[in-house]
Amino acid sequence: MKRTTLTLSLAILVSVLVLGQAPETAPLPSENLARPVTAALPVSPPQMTAEDLSAFLDGIIPQQLERENIAGATISVVKDGKIFFAKGYGYSDVAAKAAVSPEKTLFRPGSVSKLFTWTAVMQLHEQGKLDLDRDVNEYIDFKIPEAFGRPITTRHLLSHTPGFEEQIKDLFSTQPTTDLGGYLKTHIPTRIFPPGTTPAYSNYGTALAGYVVERISGKPFNDYVDENIFKPLGMTNSTFAQPLPDHLAPNMSKGYRLASDDPLDFEMVSAFPAGSMSSSATDMANFMLAHLQQGKLGESAILRPETVVLMHERLFGLDAAAPGMAHGFYEEPQNGLRIIGHGGDTVAFHSDLHLVLDKGIGFFISYNSLGKGEAPSREMVWTAILDRYFPYTPPPGDATGAEDEIREIAGNYVISRRSEKSFFRLAAVTGQATVVPNTDGTISIPVLTGANGLPKKWERISPMTFRDVKGQDLLIFKPDVNGDMQIVLPYPFMTFTRVGLADNGKVLTQVLIVSLSIMALTLLLAPIAWIVRRRYGFRLDWSSRELWVRRAVWAVFALNLISVIAMAGLITYALSNIDFFGEKGKHWFWAAQIAGIFGGLGTLLVLYNAFLAWKRGTGIWRKIVSAAFVLACFGFLWFGYAANLFMLRSTY
Repeated sequence: MKRTTLTLSLAILVSVLVLGQAPETAPLPSENLARPVTAALPVSPPQMTAEDLSAFLDGIIPQQLERENIAGATISVVKDGKIFFAKGYGYSDVAAKAAVSPEKTLFRPGSVSKLFTWTAVMQLHEQGKLDLDRDVNEYIDFKIPEAFGRPITTRHLLSHTPGFEEQIKDLFSTQPTTDLGGYLKTHIPTRIFPPGTTPAYSNYGTALAGYVVERISGKPFNDYVDENIFKPLGMTNSTFAQPLPDHLAPNMSKGYRLASDDPLDFEMVSAFPAGSMSSSATDMANFMLAHLQQGKLGESAILRPETVVLMHERLFGLDAAAPGMAHGFYEEPQNGLRIIGHGGDTVAFHSDLHLVLDKGIGFFISYNSLGKGEAPSREMVWTAILDRYFPYTPPPGDATGAEDEIREIAGNYVISRRSEKSFFRLAAVTGQATVVPNTDGTISIPVLTGANGLPKKWERISPMTFRDVKGQDLLIFKPDVNGDMQIVLPYPFMTFTRVGLADNGKVLTQVLIVSLSIMALTLLLAPIAWIVRRRYGFRLDWSSRELWVRRAVWAVFALNLISVIAMAGLITYALSNIDFFGEKGKHWFWAAQIAGIFGGLGTLLVLYNAFLAWKRGTGIWRKIVSAAFVLACFGFLWFGYAANLFMLRSTY
């Protein structure tokens, strides 16, 4: 749930809504966010004082809320071992005009919750109760199926490299649950990568780690975190419980898509160690302080100093020059600083937590609305703060050889965080990234957009390494473990891998559009042709068998169209009603798939229709049309096979 400007079509849109990281919110005035311009004389940056930071944020956040139709935000900053700044902006309840309080108002930080799960894991590790390198199956009462000849370890879970496919069914629910084991046993994702090789962000993996905490400690996960993290840190306004306890419920901010909309219901997360936490900004500040002070806050300690050092150390990375995963945190270097953190999103709430380890600074921000979602608001605020107090000019790059490298890396790429064995592979197919060469020698990847909503441009700065021309993020191109070209992203919990023609989403989508267009036009023109023939008394020279075969072809086309349109409609509906991705919507998705399965089988009838047309020696036009029908069906089958639309599964 890293901050990201990715808008990876349906793939990332779905991931966002299941505790992924949102495309976020609104653009800020360019004068507030412009990066420092190198002047003739050096200018000292302003000192980071509470007064200066307050004035700076007061000039940014209210504009965001107003411009982007966001209800409210809460922020806390820690520095020098204390809470340095904490403030709420806007409303926690728009209708009641209730102001956001940084001390009392609870926001849902989404996957920032994972940091508490990982802290709990590291507590058990330092106590000698949990070996990070042992098979995780040894700690649970069910079994993750074997694959690739390698077990999954807790260290793999910490780095998002267990190799699980993405799974969203029942992640959100309208009914509260405390049966974490029951959820995990019935929603085991397929393993699609060897463990320890490919980062693929996994909510299931974090929930599994939370269950390990339950099993080892003998306590429900919520109780363990409350006793071993919340209470020692004085986090009295924090909980993983769903619904909220009676003493906290009145303090909960309402969540919105837009501030002008009605509020959403409280979101229930079934995989609750991955993202169900509710907390205030000052409580989150206490957690940041503990991690910045060797595990201590005042006289209370939640981790030993050596464990904190280990937790913050780099654990996994695809390239030394790229950000990597620490033990649960992920690296997000910027302005020459080593920064670790985590982002998080629910449908309504959108949050970030950053720790600047060398400076002893921590920053937490959360919005209770997505707003218009035109630009990454929380990322832009954080970047603006870093640029103000720690200005930085990236070193110059070397564009030599860019043209040859661009030719080598061109193509379509699929994201590692994807469903591979269910119909939700549709998201991976339609959400692929394309490396596009620009006329100025840079490249763009349309799904990677900037603050203006347009694709970023990336310039070559060293061999197979490209940097955002207006920023510091890097894209590194290198072969993966299978020899396929991959893009190492600034987000270390996922990657892109180039696909061949058979899985090329751009080609597949175009083929599907052409195929469905042929089918739709055929069905549209059939009654028109019948009316014209009836009007002028013209009869087709067809046998009864040929006529019934033609009608069967129309039925096949209708089934194919119904399947695709229904699937698109159901997914669109579910994106606004996230619980529909659970049992509530399973049979509807199956119905759409079954229509496609029967339509796919009907290709045999379409082939038979073509056989009759060519065997009978009819006119060339009918032969061409019958052949086009066959090609249209093959196009539908190709897309359906690539997107797993014909695979019925109870999990997805």
